[in-house]
Amino acid sequence: MLMCGRSFSGKSTVAGQLALNLDAEIVSLDSINEERDLFGGQGISVEEWIRTNDEAARRVSRLVRAGRHVVLDDTSSPRFLRDNWRALAEDAAVAFVLVYVDAPDQVRRERLLNNRQQSKRNDVLDEVMIAHLETFQPPEPDEEYLATNSSAEEMCSLVAAVRLVISDA
Repeated sequence: MLMCGRSFSGKSTVAGQLALNLDAEIVSLDSINEERDLFGGQGISVEEWIRTNDEAARRVSRLVRAGRHVVLDDTSSPRFLRDNWRALAEDAAVAFVLVYVDAPDQVRRERLLNNRQQSKRNDVLDEVMIAHLETFQPPEPDEEYLATNSSAEEMCSLVAAVRLVISDA
């Protein structure tokens, strides 16, 4: 399962619920960056993002070969990244599910401001957030995906839809 969405849309929360309900492992690009003393919200070079993606691919491949379900927690923008993950799943002969978390702009902004007050996770600088929002590529009509706004009300139906896709594979 590949998460996709803008920063502070609720991807990590949804990823955690999917992992819990589907007995899956989470591979988080933010966590990999933190292990490398990098913080996406502060700005990371393209070269470092490539290294992080390569490490995530190694981890996902290892888990998939071990027969585990995986939830990949990332913004998954631009599209070529999603296409790369689709290809990895196809090569491994496992189901690929793209989950697009599309929280309203106001909700994402409130979460960002709340995070700045509570410091639950690293901040995202305004200029980094602006660049992210300007370049974010949501899933296109030809991409099969499940959409959610990250609300608790939608979680049960999302888990059921993902189970269906996984069981059909």
